[in-house]
Amino acid sequence: MGSLVLTDSSQLTSDSQHLGIKHEIILTRQLQHHNVLPYCASFVVGSEVCVVSPFMAFGSCQNLLSNHFIDGLPELAIAHIMRDILQGLDYIHKKGYIHRAIRASHILVSACGRACLSGLRYACHIVENGRWQRNIHSFPLSTSRNLNWLSPELLEQNIHGYNEKSDLYSVGVTVCELANGVVPFAGMPNTLMLTEKVRGCAPLLFDCTTLPLYEELDPNQQTLNVHHADSGVGDSVASTSNVQYKAMQERRFTEAFHQFAELCLHKDPVLRPSANQMLAHSFFKQCRRGSATVPELLYPVTPTCERRVDSQGSSLIPLAFRCQFPRLQQFSAIRFSVGLQHFPFSVTFRRRVFLQVSLGDVIF
Repeated sequence: MGSLVLTDSSQLTSDSQHLGIKHEIILTRQLQHHNVLPYCASFVVGSEVCVVSPFMAFGSCQNLLSNHFIDGLPELAIAHIMRDILQGLDYIHKKGYIHRAIRASHILVSACGRACLSGLRYACHIVENGRWQRNIHSFPLSTSRNLNWLSPELLEQNIHGYNEKSDLYSVGVTVCELANGVVPFAGMPNTLMLTEKVRGCAPLLFDCTTLPLYEELDPNQQTLNVHHADSGVGDSVASTSNVQYKAMQERRFTEAFHQFAELCLHKDPVLRPSANQMLAHSFFKQCRRGSATVPELLYPVTPTCERRVDSQGSSLIPLAFRCQFPRLQQFSAIRFSVGLQHFPFSVTFRRRVFLQVSLGDVIF
């Protein structure tokens, strides 16, 4: 029986994109941690670069929010997921890198509930000329997709620079995204978002302690009557439906959860704990042995593991994904490189397609 993997192809349209993909592949192949998504192989077909990674059956957290949990994930599920992500992030930091792109779409969940961090295309090295830099001043080549999650000191780009604790701010924003079901600062102009972040305004977890009663909503607009200065709270809540708002207002997150998000979102990076320190936070006490697992907490969502088997018994693309990509290109006898050995096999692939690949005793 082979291993289920995913191929992701990217069209090379510019030199900066080429450098970003090259950087991501090289860096990802250097890292080995069970909470960092590995790349099993990479290859080029025409003008496309394709990478092969293990199949994460629950997909990204962004997909879970968009398709199944529009009001946000359960708190215990977030605790399990963020504990895995902080372990992976702590490993990345100790290897001398800053991630700079932590967000729900870069958090993938396997069939067993293990969360992995991806999106290393935007990562940068802290070590320069063999010396560990206390602060760096390099700015990502592309930030348009990640602006909402970036820390104020990274966006501000002053003489003080930033360090690995800027990732902890992104963790705080991601926690709010997972809990609320909406992206903080959504719909806010970039300049206003930067101003609010520099002023120290930060997103909140939406529950009965942070939202006014539904009866206090503007009866004419049927949305929350707040100003942009709420730094992401107002825009995000105002864009939700009445049903979503009522669900948010009726729930209550634990005090430890609120404290966890507040610590991550502190404006001063000096006062933000490191990833390793955050792992000792009381928020994770609920992840004790015997508590519900992530697959149980995500029910009735089931992992995408249904496969179609042809008459010869060879495994094809899962039915759930074939419906989205009915027209697939065929490439035969592509040679993948895994470790020091080469394993030729035929594949069927297109952007983000799941495959069943037989590689003998190769361990991914």
